[in-house]
Amino acid sequence: MKPLAFVFRYARKYVGPLTLTVLSMLALVGVQLLAPWIIKNMVATITDPDAGPGAMDTIARLALLALGVYLARAGLQFLRSYMAHVAGWYVVADARRHIYVHLQRLSLRFYEDTQTGQLMSRMVNDSDMFERLIAHAIPDVMVNVLSLIGVSAVLVSLNWQLMLMSLVPIPLIVLVMRGFAKYVRPAFRARQRELGELNATLSDNLSGIREIKAFTREEAEAARVSTHIDRYRDSMLRALQLMATFRPFVEFASSLGTVGLIYFGSRLVLQQVLPLEDLVAFFLYLGQLYQPVQALSGAWESVQEALAGAERVAELLDEDPDVQERRDAIEFQGRAKGAMSMRNVGFRYAMGDMVLEGIDLDIAPGTAVALVGPTGVGKTTLANLIPRFYDVCEGSISLDGHDIRDLTIQSLRQQISIVLQNVFLFHGTARENILFGRPGATEQEMIEAAQIANAHEFVMQLPDGYDTMIGERGVKLSGGQRQRIAIARAVLKNAPILILDEATSSVDAETESLIQQALERLMLGKTTIVIAHRLSTVRSADLIVVLEGSRVAETGTHEELMSHEGLYRRLNEVQIEDEPKWRAVREQRQRLMATV
Repeated sequence: MKPLAFVFRYARKYVGPLTLTVLSMLALVGVQLLAPWIIKNMVATITDPDAGPGAMDTIARLALLALGVYLARAGLQFLRSYMAHVAGWYVVADARRHIYVHLQRLSLRFYEDTQTGQLMSRMVNDSDMFERLIAHAIPDVMVNVLSLIGVSAVLVSLNWQLMLMSLVPIPLIVLVMRGFAKYVRPAFRARQRELGELNATLSDNLSGIREIKAFTREEAEAARVSTHIDRYRDSMLRALQLMATFRPFVEFASSLGTVGLIYFGSRLVLQQVLPLEDLVAFFLYLGQLYQPVQALSGAWESVQEALAGAERVAELLDEDPDVQERRDAIEFQGRAKGAMSMRNVGFRYAMGDMVLEGIDLDIAPGTAVALVGPTGVGKTTLANLIPRFYDVCEGSISLDGHDIRDLTIQSLRQQISIVLQNVFLFHGTARENILFGRPGATEQEMIEAAQIANAHEFVMQLPDGYDTMIGERGVKLSGGQRQRIAIARAVLKNAPILILDEATSSVDAETESLIQQALERLMLGKTTIVIAHRLSTVRSADLIVVLEGSRVAETGTHEELMSHEGLYRRLNEVQIEDEPKWRAVREQRQRLMATV
């Protein structure tokens, strides 16, 4: 996507404010051209020996006209500025919405390689530059170009020789502006990039403030943040150095024309070739000739800033999601039965080895399937393929006979409830986080979901019950409480397919037992995928799938798998053997503490 293509696409939506801006700019240029003409006529009236007693009346009328001109100029400046800002901020708002919708379309693979702070910087800081373009740079360029044309026409009518001499610095300024753009845009891009790095570091550190305090890394992290602050400062100063060099040069080049006019204009007056009032008017109009040129240099800086921001945003918008919806994708109608089939499924992360390969699996509707195996064999990855968080690299997955890639992503995911291993709760109330599963649910349905998840009792003990603010990421709750809120959220959604990724990993033994009972009731009639390391939690599963080395090693019920020598039996025996070992370690530690 071209850097400014989407900016102007949104700008077209605001024809009204932009039209008022253009009309007020045209009127403003005309009003500004009147002021020197009025002063010229005043000087001519004062220096006219034949003016007579009516001269004061003429001057009074011209003074009133000047007052009207200045009042009109003030009103038009307000209209131009405000309408331009209205269009500018609406464009920024639309661009940010566009960026956010695009970010939601990108797959998880993209977020694994990108810092959140960088994305926030591109969405907020870089898009902020569009307002400068719409509200400042473009209107300033238009006003100053129109002023330049209008003033040039007036100066030609006064004295074309002086006018040509006044234009001598203009080609030099244009050449410098082109060279300036070559260097300043990369400088602004570097500045925006360093700002993104600073935002990313701050976002990481504020999110991980507990870890920073726990490992006493305050000084080290303060130094790291300070380094990014200094780098942003230096990149800003490099850009400002270029700007500080450019503007004085433009003003110096403009002054060359003024010096030439003083010399040659004065000679023409002394030679009585040019009337004095025309020279005075020429000087006044000359200020309006060079002022647009100097203003254009400032507008040019804003354009370069906006282009630098637009290029970074365009790079983000050019990112294509790995998981894409087919144009002919169909909506899944009604409630799924939950029959799933995997045929020769293979998957690898970007440029990596195969995480899963040759996976063949049939899951009957309403059954509970447990995925077990050593750490890193792809249990969570396999579960993530079902809602298309990632797409298979080989083979296919079907739901009720439909290849999931033939379904719209939204209608597919509406059939699935998920409780992830790492619980994420939004900053808000307990009520808002539970209702996130189904916003239209009634109060009674929400409470029943919380009761099933064994969350209702502790929620009612919070200061404001369900309306208690739980903090960012649920920081005010314990790990077990956060887990139960997340389970209640999944219960409320009541989808026919349920994925539990270590859903009871953050609770104590008593709470785990209660939640396990609730989950057993919840799982009735639903196709459930359970991922667990503690094998005691999956013994009741209808089918246990044991993964090893990216492949399915064995499948069966708990009793079937324990009846022969295999990985599942070995894993069970290891966990059973480890219990007395850990008990002995604990008892030894207690004896040592008693002797201290």
